[in-house]
Amino acid sequence: MDKDIDVWKQRNEILHKKVNRQMDEIKKLNKDSETIFDLARKYPNKTYVELEAYRDADREEEAQQIPLTESQKKQDELEPIASGVCVSGELRKDREYEKEHKLRQEAEGELSIMKGIETNRVKEAQARCDHLQSELDRTKKDNNDLFNRIAELTEVEESHRNMNGKLQERLTEVEEDNKKMALQIEDKIDRMRKSGM
Repeated sequence: MDKDIDVWKQRNEILHKKVNRQMDEIKKLNKDSETIFDLARKYPNKTYVELEAYRDADREEEAQQIPLTESQKKQDELEPIASGVCVSGELRKDREYEKEHKLRQEAEGELSIMKGIETNRVKEAQARCDHLQSELDRTKKDNNDLFNRIAELTEVEESHRNMNGKLQERLTEVEEDNKKMALQIEDKIDRMRKSGM
C-alpha cells in the first residue's frame, strides 16, 4: 500500500516538474514578442495610436539591427547622374519620382516579407502556446486524477484499519469466552470425578 502511494507521489512530482517547465516555455514565448495587448497592460494610460507608435518604434529598432540587402547598398547606383550634365528640373523630378517609386516598391516588398515572417512567427508561437496549454490541461487533469486516487486509497486503508480493529476486539472477546468455557468444563469434570462418576 505504501509502495503504491510512493509511486503516485513520484509521478505527481514528475508531472509538477513538467508543468513548471511548460509554463517557463510559455512565459519565454510571451516575453519574446510583445503584442498590442501586452503593451496596453504595460502602459494602461496610453492610447491605441501611441501604443502602435511604441510597437513600431520597437520594430524599427529591430529592423536597424538587420543587415542591409544588396539592393539597399547599391541604392546610389540606381540613377547616377554624370558630372557636367545639365538635367532640366522636369527630368530630374521624373528621375527622382522613378527612384523613389523603385525604393518604395522595394520597401513595400521587404515590408510584406517581414509581415509574412511576423505572421508565421505569431502563428507558430500561438500553435506552440496552444500545444503547451493542452499539455498543461492534460497534466492538471492527470494530477487531479492522481489526487483522487490517493484519496480513495487512503479511504480504503482507513476502512481496513477500522475493520481490522473491530475484528481484533471480537477475537479478544472470543478468546476470553473460550477460556471461561474451558474453565467451566474443567470445573464440571472435576465435580463429576469427585462425585464418583
